[in-house]
Amino acid sequence: MATIINLLVGGPTANYPADLTAIPGDWVGADRGALRLVKRGIQPVMVVGDFDSIDEAELQTVKQALAGTIIVKPDQDHTDTQLAVKSIFEQLNPTAVHIYGATGGRLDHLLANLWLVLDPVFRQWAPQIKLIDKQNSVQFFLPGEYEIQKEADKKNLAFVPMMPMHLTLSDEKYQLKAAHNDYPISWASNEFSGDTGHFSFDAGVLAVIQSKDDQVSD
Repeated sequence: MATIINLLVGGPTANYPADLTAIPGDWVGADRGALRLVKRGIQPVMVVGDFDSIDEAELQTVKQALAGTIIVKPDQDHTDTQLAVKSIFEQLNPTAVHIYGATGGRLDHLLANLWLVLDPVFRQWAPQIKLIDKQNSVQFFLPGEYEIQKEADKKNLAFVPMMPMHLTLSDEKYQLKAAHNDYPISWASNEFSGDTGHFSFDAGVLAVIQSKDDQVSD
């Protein structure tokens, strides 16, 4: 049986999907993400961080609502997100971790969240990690052959080799045959030809992004 753990980290609330409370599964909060869960009436099963972004009264609010474990970050060698992901996989043993609040705002935080799966400690879990916001979903893959499903509300499809590889896109709108990259590159603005897409690659880590445009006026 699939077990999905949702992780809320500290990114801007403007990038959240419409209603976090409607998302099924247990929740974990990283630092300020824990307080944001509690304020939405979501009871986290674990909270992680050094809690430097919330005050003592807010931390007590989190502790009173907590249904499980609190893990205080012992040092600055890992980000709150890194420690949360590691703790989730080691202690809760999920089949997948969906991370919210990891995009938008500070670029250094965004890059740290995207590059997390390149760390050898986390790379083993890369295929089980997904970043989600109101416009995008980002999945990570290790070498092999894959079929992915089109998300109903997304039009755009991008393939992002994060390390050197040979990438083949066999049935997408724009196809590649063993295209080689020496450095990270985004093959952006592709699309599904149907409800599924197939691809393969031989080395490294690949990010696949499904996205839609933000409905805002100029």
